[in-house]
Parts: sequence; C-alpha cells; structure tokens
Amino acid sequence: MKYLHMRLEEFLSERGLSKKRVCYDLDIERTNFNRYYRDEFQRIDANLLLKLCEYFECEVGDLFEIKEK
Repeated sequence: MKYLHMRLEEFLSERGLSKKRVCYDLDIERTNFNRYYRDEFQRIDANLLLKLCEYFECEVGDLFEIKEK
C-alpha cells in the first residue's frame, strides 16, 4: 500500500533547523506540525503548504513523495 510522505524531516535536517524553530517562525502549533512530520495526516491545510513553501523556498511537489508501506 502506498502513502504520501511529507519530506519535513529531510528539509529540517538539510537546513539544520528544529521543529520548535519552524513552528515558532511559522506560528504553527507543534502538535499539528508533528502530525505532518510523522505522516499522520488525513488532509493537508492549504495555508500551511503555502507557509512551508515560502519558508523552505520550494514548490509544493518538493515537499512530498509517494512511498510504500
């Protein structure tokens, strides 16, 4: 079965950022951010995607990849 993986761990690691820092900078609740970070989401908030793309200077497609379970 395939699932949508949000590449947040990779983005944070590449840039030397912490989850706490990103949540603070983007004014996102840590619990909500953790759901995306752990791929435990059912829906994706469009406003969050926009914030993440601007923050990481990337396109929406760069944030995701399809993986096998």
